[in-house]
Amino acid sequence: MVTERKGLMDRLAEGPVTLAEGYLFELERRGHLQAGAFVPEVVAENPDAVRMLTREFLAAGSDIALALTYYAHREKMRLIGREDELEPMNRAAIRLARDVAHPFGALVAGDLSNTNIYDPDDADSVAAVRQIFREQVAWAVDEGVDLIVAETLSYAGEAVIALEEIKAAAPDMPAVVNLSFHRPRVTREDWTVAQSFRRLEEAGADVIGLNCQRGPQTMLPLLAEARDSYKGHLAALPVPYRTDDSHPTFQSLDDPGCSCAIPGDRPFPVALDALTCNRYEIAAFTAAAKDIGVTLFGLCCGAAPHHMRAMAEALGRMPPASRYSADMSKHFAFGSVASLKAVNTDYVQNL
Repeated sequence: MVTERKGLMDRLAEGPVTLAEGYLFELERRGHLQAGAFVPEVVAENPDAVRMLTREFLAAGSDIALALTYYAHREKMRLIGREDELEPMNRAAIRLARDVAHPFGALVAGDLSNTNIYDPDDADSVAAVRQIFREQVAWAVDEGVDLIVAETLSYAGEAVIALEEIKAAAPDMPAVVNLSFHRPRVTREDWTVAQSFRRLEEAGADVIGLNCQRGPQTMLPLLAEARDSYKGHLAALPVPYRTDDSHPTFQSLDDPGCSCAIPGDRPFPVALDALTCNRYEIAAFTAAAKDIGVTLFGLCCGAAPHHMRAMAEALGRMPPASRYSADMSKHFAFGSVASLKAVNTDYVQNL
C-alpha cells in the first residue's frame, strides 16, 4: 500500500521543513551556466547536471525539490533570444524535479522570480509582470507541483502580484513568498518588513520569509523584526556569504585580501569564494533562526550540498549524505584512534 505524501502545510505543522536553493550559482561553478544573465539554459542543454545537483541537495537533507524555473520567465528568455523555448523549458524543469524527488519522498515546488521589469508607477509594466507570473503559474499547476515559491522580490508590490496569480490559478496551492532586502531595510517602494509581511498575509500567503541578498549575519535582524509582527510560518533562505553591517548584501561585499584585479572591482558574482560561509557558520545560523521562530529553512545563491547538510544536521536530521559527514578520528595526524602512528600524531604542531 502506497502512503500518500504529506503536503507542505502538514509537514510544517509537524516541525521544520528544508528547501535547498542556489542552483544557478552552483551550476555556474560547475561550468553549466553563464553568470550575468543567470538564465537556466542548462535545463535544456544539460539536464543531467540539473538532475545530479537536485539529487545531491535532496540527499543532503532538502525536503523539497525546487524546479529550476528561476529566471526562466519571458523577459529573461527574451533577453537571451530563446523566448520560443519558454514553455518547454518550464515544463521540463518541473518534470525533472519531480522525477528526482520521487525516490526521496520529497515535495516538488514551482518557482517564480523577480522579473526585473516591475515599476509600480508604470501600468504597462505591472500588467506585463502579472502576465509573466500568470503563465508560469499555469504551467506549474498543470504539471502538478505541490507548492509554488515566489522569491527574491525586492518590491513587495511585485510579490503581491505573484501571490495573487498563484491563488487565482489554484486557491489551495501552498504559496511561499520570500522578499529580498538590499542595503536599505525597506522594500524598494519603502515598505517596512512589518508592512510587507502584513500585506502578504492579508493576500493569503501560506509562508512568508526572506531570501537572497543577505547572508546569515545580516538576515537574522530582519527575521527577528518580521517575527515581532508576523506569527505565521516564517521562511529564511540567506546567501551563504559573510555579509556584515558595513556590507549587508553579497553584492556589496569587497575582498581586501584579494591580490589581483577583479572585473568591476566587485567580488559579486564569481569572485566570492573567499567570503563564503563554512558549514559551521550555517549550522550556527540555523540554530539562531530556529530560536527566532523560523519554520522553513534553506539557503540561496552560493549554497552547495554540504551547506544544506549542515543545516539539516543542525535541525537534528541525519540525511543520507550524513554518512559522509566529517570524522577526524581516523585522520593520519589529527586523529585519535589507537592504531594511528605516533610518528604522525606527534608531528601535528608542525603541519
